[in-house]
Amino acid sequence: MKIEVITSNDSQKLQNAIITKIRDLINFKNLEPGDKLPSERMLAEKFEVTRSNVRDAIQKLEFYGLLKSIPQSGTFVANIGVIALNGMIEDILRLDEPDFKSLVETRILLELKTASLAATRRTEEDLVHMKETLDAYEKKVLNNKDAVQEDLLFHLAIAKASGNSTMNTLMLTITPEILTNFERYHVCDEDQALKGIKEHTDIYEAIKIQNPSLAKEKMKIHFKALYQYCYSDSE
Repeated sequence: MKIEVITSNDSQKLQNAIITKIRDLINFKNLEPGDKLPSERMLAEKFEVTRSNVRDAIQKLEFYGLLKSIPQSGTFVANIGVIALNGMIEDILRLDEPDFKSLVETRILLELKTASLAATRRTEEDLVHMKETLDAYEKKVLNNKDAVQEDLLFHLAIAKASGNSTMNTLMLTITPEILTNFERYHVCDEDQALKGIKEHTDIYEAIKIQNPSLAKEKMKIHFKALYQYCYSDSE
């Protein structure tokens, strides 16, 4: 566990160092919106890191809208003033890695909304996908097997059915970290997996009959243990 943490921290420090160098390069060369950055290869040589390291840093800045990569053309400074760009990069560099509780809290807020939207917007194809993940979860639970992955796949199916690509992306972003740490923090009771079969089914049925308020209410019931974990005073 310690090795993983150290590796993660080192990777974060390296990425931040490259982002800082990219910012300094933009300032030194007085690059303006629409100006092109040197290639990944040139940046890797200049910063003495791998192209993969540079690519990760660029992708992070692109995620926040500060750079724009165009296939076969290169990477360009986005349409944002240099003062705002520097300020946003400073904010990015100060971002802490989200702790598990904050990830779970974000998941709760997202899923109450995605359940409601899915009930309104779901397609027959969405229902089929949801039912497949629901059945896979039930099968594993009844066979006394770990079903954490199937649980989250069911919720991702709901996010997809919401028809909101941003919410879907956010769910995809936070899910791997939750999946990695779910059991480590002992969030739910041992019998929660069995309860989850009925709770998942209730959510699915509410989405199937296209009742947004009922879908949201059933999701709230499903997240009772997570609510207690996030909002109880005890650690």
